[in-house]
Amino acid sequence: MLTSTTRRKRTAALLALAAALTVAAPVVEARPGGGGSVGSRGSRTFNAPSATTTAPGTAAPIQRSQTQPGPGMSNPGMQAPNQGRRFGGGFFAGLLGAGLLGALIGGGFFGGLGGIASFLGLLLQVGLIVGLIVLAVRFFRRRQQPAGAGAPYARQGLDNGPDPRGQPGPGGMAAGGLGGMMGGGAQRPPQQRPVQIGPQDYQVFERILGDVQDAYSREDMVTLRNIATPEMAGYFEEELRANAARGIVNRISDVKLLQGDLAEAWGEGQAEYATVAMRYALKDVKLDRNTNRVVENEPAEATEVWTFVRGPGRPWTLSAIQQTA
Repeated sequence: MLTSTTRRKRTAALLALAAALTVAAPVVEARPGGGGSVGSRGSRTFNAPSATTTAPGTAAPIQRSQTQPGPGMSNPGMQAPNQGRRFGGGFFAGLLGAGLLGALIGGGFFGGLGGIASFLGLLLQVGLIVGLIVLAVRFFRRRQQPAGAGAPYARQGLDNGPDPRGQPGPGGMAAGGLGGMMGGGAQRPPQQRPVQIGPQDYQVFERILGDVQDAYSREDMVTLRNIATPEMAGYFEEELRANAARGIVNRISDVKLLQGDLAEAWGEGQAEYATVAMRYALKDVKLDRNTNRVVENEPAEATEVWTFVRGPGRPWTLSAIQQTA
């Protein structure tokens, strides 16, 4: 027969585990892309865009993409967004929450858990459970990870790749060419060529920035499919469905580009790519769908790196969004 103290201990242990796993989950921001880094940049999907005046820091690596790593491409892995943002977060924040719950159950932080010895035992039990979960997740990820994945995040080299103006590096070698020739005769990555970007292209990029935010706010998937690749439109649809399931709607307005510049422009095969850093202002709120009550206010300014792609005779469409450091 379980005593009431034993029941409280077991309840606290379960709540501690749930709190640890919940607090450790990544924080998802509003805006199209969910505040993460998603999409495809051709053969440069897993390479960092060149730094610019608008985005001098490192762009976050792509976390979700339908592009598979190929010759000369490195994959930083599926890294959780906002990792390391909170000091003392994750598992330990969950334990703190468990202590507060224990206090509510009875007896205070330590008393409710049966004293220091019982609390340390709880720490050990929950730590072992979380450790086993982490090991299992890593094991299955390694089993499912494609060959070549897990390599360090590769930054665009200045001496073997195009500069921000889209010109080839010394000797005309495309980005990643050296890496593609090494490693036991591996195939070279797709041949790349410079692409010139003019004032009309920049106007299109600015227009797409506003159109994407407006269509996302109206939950207009028809427009999003017209101005974004099928992959990006799929990510947007997932986010909108998640908002609907939570009973909220993301309203974005007054989008204004403050600063923007070109990071890279290149072509491969029949496709042409342009990666642009953009800092823009906006009004970004989450509202309750039923009451229109403001649930959350998001920052009034954002700096992101957007990649656009076009085929022969086709307009530019959005193919990737990356957050900046």
